Amino acid sequence: MFDCLILGDSIGVGVLKARPECVGLVESGINSHNWLNKFVKDSPYIGKSVIISLGSNDYKEIKTESELRSIRQLTRGTVYWIVPANRKDVKDIVFKIANEYHDRVVKIADVSSDGVHPTAKGYKMIAEQTR
Repeated sequence: MFDCLILGDSIGVGVLKARPECVGLVESGINSHNWLNKFVKDSPYIGKSVIISLGSNDYKEIKTESELRSIRQLTRGTVYWIVPANRKDVKDIVFKIANEYHDRVVKIADVSSDGVHPTAKGYKMIAEQTR
């Protein structure tokens, strides 16, 4: 079991930089489907805290809810979901799954000019909220 595990995309990469004590299964630009195909062999994902940041890079053909549910079913520990800033459809899915599992939800409060990634201050805020 890890103290802290981060599963995710480029936002997960940024959170890992803010939380270097964590172990990261992260890759910039990855979508939920490809993340599952790449990292599922390392499951189950067990940590005192598990931070999930996926969905921002999903496109129409990806079954985001199904993919995120699959990831969540393989996860054990206190789970924090980082809600994508750019995708209302994915936000709704994340809230739905998090509510079902009684997980914690972290919103990106300080978004950079690209409308997707947190600013440096935003990453620090996420790091604090996931401790």
